[in-house]
This record gives sequence, C-alpha cells and structure tokens, in this order.
Amino acid sequence: MQVKPRLIVGLGNPGAEYAETRHNAGFWFCERLAAKLGATFSSESRFHGRVAHARDVRVWLLMPQVFMNHSGMSVGALARFHRIEPSEILVAHDELDIPPGQLRLKFGGGVGGHNGLKDISAHLGTQDYWRLRIGIGHPGDRNEVVNFVLKPPRRDEQVDIEDAIGRGLDLWSLFQKADWNAAMKQANTKPPVKPATQ
Repeated sequence: MQVKPRLIVGLGNPGAEYAETRHNAGFWFCERLAAKLGATFSSESRFHGRVAHARDVRVWLLMPQVFMNHSGMSVGALARFHRIEPSEILVAHDELDIPPGQLRLKFGGGVGGHNGLKDISAHLGTQDYWRLRIGIGHPGDRNEVVNFVLKPPRRDEQVDIEDAIGRGLDLWSLFQKADWNAAMKQANTKPPVKPATQ
C-alpha cells in the first residue's frame, strides 16, 4: 500500500493554557512541518480546526481546534470534503508508552487508550491510518496520567521531545516517496544515548 500522505494531523488541545503541555506534542510536530513546507495555518470553521495547504507537495495539515476526545469530528470533516482515504492520513500524537526522545511509526492497530485516536477511528470507521507516535513517557501511575499529559514536560524532557520531532521531520522525504518501510525503520530506531551532562 504505497500511497503518499495527503493529510497530516497534529493532535492537541486548543487554547493558550494547553499550548506547552505534553498532550500537545502532535501540534508541535504539525507546526514545525508547516514551517518546513512554507505553509500557513488559518482557521476553518467547517473543519473545526486550523488548516494549512502545502501546494507544492499537495498535502493538507490540520490541527483540530476541538478538545482531544472530539478530534475525529475535525479529521472526518476535512477527509470527507477532500476525498482523502484513511490510508492517506498520518496522525502525529503524544504517546505515553514511549520515553521522551523516541518515536514510533505504525499503520493501524489499536489506539492504546488515546482518546484522540479513539474518536478519529470512530469518525473514519477504521483504524487503518498512519500514526507518528511521539514519546512523552509515563508517570508510572495510571491514576496520574490525566494530570501528567496536561502539564508541561520538564526541561530535559522538552529537549528530548523536540529532538524526536526533528527526527520525525526528517522522515518527510520518505513520506513523499511513499517509502513507508524505510520511514518505519528510521523512525523506530532508538536514538543513540546522549552522554551524561556534568
């Protein structure tokens, strides 16, 4: 299934109070990708989100401006309007089960309790779309998860997450060739361990 992505979705929560929180890692990726592609976001009420179109590479970028657990309303509206198949969609999102600084790229499968993915799957009627999972780490206690994802990462974690997002942006040339196997191999390779700072 060698198709290029036509829609890149970054997940997060709208509003200044959430802008720096771990749950918004998908937004951070989408914003940096738009800058890389020279695309500018504007609010589109019919798609319940901020939308950018990178004309040179014929890809849409979307940051839903509804809360995370309603993300599918935004993704479904844009995908239907532009006749984009689920297999042509890449969703970038925060991932508790991966340490900060690491990425995973996968197609389909379960949603791992992520409410944004759960709602997208419901609106698309399938789980068969691409996910770029940006590691944010886990608080170690499931009862602390909500509090954890809605707080900013520590400074060292932020650096690691930004590094991982940078590596995610490096996958763009592979996405454009629809070389998903090479992209998965590159994304899923653990980065070298950083030397300890004195």
